[in-house]
Amino acid sequence: MTCLLRLGFAFLVVGWTGLMLGATPIDREALVRRQNVIVRKVDPTAPLTVGNGGFAFTVDVTGLQTFGEYYYKNGIPLETMARWCWATDDNPNGYTLSDANQEYTQADGTQVSLPSRLGTPASDWLRRNPRQQPLGQLSLEWSDGKPIKPEELTDIEQTLDLWTGIITSKYKLRGVTVVVTTACATESDTLSVRIESDLVKQTKLRARLAFPRGHDPAVKNTPALDWTHPEDHDSFLTRFLMKPAIIHRQVNRMTYGVTVNSLAFEIGKHQFQISPLGGRDPTLEFTVNFVPGAEWVATKTVDEVIQSSTAHWPTFWRSGAAVDFTGSTNPLAQKMEERIILSRYLTAVQCVGDMPPQESGLTCNTWYGKHHTEMIVWHTAHFILWGQTAMAKKNLDWFLGQLPNAQATAAARGLKGARWSKMIGPDGRESPGGNPLIVWNEPHLIYLCDLILRQSPSAENLEKYRPLVFETAECLASMLKFDDKRGQYVLGPPLWIAQEIHDPATSQNPAYELAYWRWALETAQRWRVRSGLPREANWDAVLAKLAPLPVVDGKYTALESHPDTWTDVASRHDHPEMLMALGFFSPGTDVDRATMDRTLTGVLTQWDWATKIFGWDYPMVAMTAARLGRPADAVEILLRDGPNNRYLPNGHCPVGTDRAQMSQDEGRREIAVYLPANGAFLSAVALMVGGWYGCTEEFPGIPKDGSWQVRAEGFTRLP
Repeated sequence: MTCLLRLGFAFLVVGWTGLMLGATPIDREALVRRQNVIVRKVDPTAPLTVGNGGFAFTVDVTGLQTFGEYYYKNGIPLETMARWCWATDDNPNGYTLSDANQEYTQADGTQVSLPSRLGTPASDWLRRNPRQQPLGQLSLEWSDGKPIKPEELTDIEQTLDLWTGIITSKYKLRGVTVVVTTACATESDTLSVRIESDLVKQTKLRARLAFPRGHDPAVKNTPALDWTHPEDHDSFLTRFLMKPAIIHRQVNRMTYGVTVNSLAFEIGKHQFQISPLGGRDPTLEFTVNFVPGAEWVATKTVDEVIQSSTAHWPTFWRSGAAVDFTGSTNPLAQKMEERIILSRYLTAVQCVGDMPPQESGLTCNTWYGKHHTEMIVWHTAHFILWGQTAMAKKNLDWFLGQLPNAQATAAARGLKGARWSKMIGPDGRESPGGNPLIVWNEPHLIYLCDLILRQSPSAENLEKYRPLVFETAECLASMLKFDDKRGQYVLGPPLWIAQEIHDPATSQNPAYELAYWRWALETAQRWRVRSGLPREANWDAVLAKLAPLPVVDGKYTALESHPDTWTDVASRHDHPEMLMALGFFSPGTDVDRATMDRTLTGVLTQWDWATKIFGWDYPMVAMTAARLGRPADAVEILLRDGPNNRYLPNGHCPVGTDRAQMSQDEGRREIAVYLPANGAFLSAVALMVGGWYGCTEEFPGIPKDGSWQVRAEGFTRLP
């Protein structure tokens, strides 16, 4: 293999492409549209979504959210969500994070208090607040108020046109044709709906907009909409028999406005009908705009929203990178191409809001809607690698605003710099539990900032993101403790490694985290040099004496303090984190390729894939295989049909954690959709097609067996 790993700090190559000079450009419209999603039955595993990155609306085959309960019970929920909408319960007891503190002994014998205590009123309140609040549910119903039943639909053909971001739902309802067009504006949280049918003309069909109290806070992952206790929230229609109709909503300290560009009538507590007045027009069309606060905003027409969508999405698809497998005879090529297009669409409509996304994006709630910062690389890095850095910058700008909070967290824990919390809401506050014990989220900000600077090595980017890099590096160095007996810097305890199966109170020196620490500190030093500053002496001192990666019987083990990865099958489940030391970043001097190659073989042949393997594990393993010159293994593991790596017709990847159920195609789905799987998949494809710095082989992660034909444009290389 001719991929040579160059560890120098290169900034010159920013848009490497595998497309040969003079070759015909990829027909991107044809590439995208041949992956349009078409649904021909009432399928609760295949709802479709329109959105703008921070607002999303998910529909069933009716084009609205008519079968909400059925889809929730049997597949994926149907919800309307915006990343700005959060609810917070009253806190009469004044709970603070310190109320969940627990004492831990560090490697140097000192004590540290971390908010890891669970099962108390304080910890319950702190985890559940603030939490993402659903906006409303918009459905079709008969004009007499009776619900439409799934069995009343026939001749279904619903299409998500990925090139325009518009859903067209065609079907017959009691034998009468209905066509519903659903779209979302790109510059505002505005939904447009056009319903065409003789049932509208006959005033037999109407739309209903209903508002739940929220979600059940006792349910952590994929909670149902809560329609109980209508007295606990308010919905006021302020303009009666006037267009537009304005509804003011207030729930748990959150106030927002809903503007309907049509006539609306209250038909029950928190329920409003949208229907035509007369029996002449077979079309009912309207827009619904959601906005935080009580301020009224002008509404757009249906045509304006459709025009917004049809202008935005072709621009999205034409910009950045693309890969085309036309002519390939390998059956996996079509599977990869489809997964690429659907993953790019899903992450674009759900993962670019006012704050970084939750794991389930804007489809439903997980972990109360809070962002898990250890997932930010999977949520965000692919945007940079696929040449759409502005989307990644929106996430990073939020972290820039949270820097003072991260600095305060570090100071409270006796650390320097900025300590990034793991499970956070819009206020940036940590949530109790195992979250403060997880550390592999800490270097991610350096990784993402470095990707941006490689993609666009401007003085502006260097200056803008330098505080994130330097303050994060300061914390990384201070999190290590010097062991006098060893003469080395060690990491942990306390520590909960990426493979979340070991005792945090005794865990020390995990392979992946040690390698990531070295890479991040070396990268931060290069940022200092590029900024005209000398290397930081303390960081160099740490690097010179950092503990080595733990090795047992010629393979990397997950954890030095629990070196039983290869001797106890109980330690061979959860994330095979050792492989990450040579995966999404280039290895340092502490990583031996031959040892990693043996480790990869061990994972592929001996790992327990049926227990708590998540959707991002498969791409992560594929990235390591590609860097080791094993493209056939990379493709196989990336596209393997396994637990938590089964993609649904709409491109989503659900997650379950129950072993017996996970072995079944239709097992219990604890997390209905899991966007880190899609993001990690796109990062892995970027590496396998676009390569990494120092790699001279074209398409290094694709087998050269004659069954693959690859054309690629516009990729940014990985470190």
